Amino acid sequence: MSLKFSIIPVTSYQQNCTLLICEKTNKAAIVDPGGDIDIILNAIKEEKAIVESILLTHGHLDHVGGVTELAQKLSVPVEGPHIEDKFWLDALPSQSKTFGFPHCDSFIPNHWLNDGDTVTVGEQTLKVIHCPGHTPGHIVFFHEQSKIALVGDVLFNGSVGRTDFPKGNFDTLIASIKNNLWPLGKDVRFIPGHGPTSTFAVEMQSNPYVSID
Repeated sequence: MSLKFSIIPVTSYQQNCTLLICEKTNKAAIVDPGGDIDIILNAIKEEKAIVESILLTHGHLDHVGGVTELAQKLSVPVEGPHIEDKFWLDALPSQSKTFGFPHCDSFIPNHWLNDGDTVTVGEQTLKVIHCPGHTPGHIVFFHEQSKIALVGDVLFNGSVGRTDFPKGNFDTLIASIKNNLWPLGKDVRFIPGHGPTSTFAVEMQSNPYVSID
């Protein structure tokens, strides 16, 4: 028994909120609850999962818009992202206004996460990898046993994250992918922040932004 996941598309941006479940204990974490709390709660109920925490890859509204309400409803701590994304969380009220989302209050997570930290889901451990570029405090969660990575908006099936937001940097993003993600192995399956899953092997071969000659 290891780790299983359920992808829950939320918000008008169809952001991939992910329910991670330890198969042995049925304890779980919610990754990037951007909104549509009722949909997320229904998914938790269907899986009969016991949510222990909320994990965040980065501070953009479509990934964190439902955090405060969900954390209160479930009485669970919030872990991540890296503190370099604090300015994004501070700006949530203005983000929600700018992008036409329901009002979202700023918040501070219970724990900022750093490169090399670990988080647990039941009896399973995930490694925290700092992958700046899309945002300066973006992190990735990697479960070595299952070869699953939750990469947020760093990498997509056939593309990479935008870097035209404040403190985004294209060269930094590409370096994060090539130096921090590719060494994890070609057989890693990843869950992006939007769109379908893929593997590092496929992206190394065919992704025009980060393919390896």
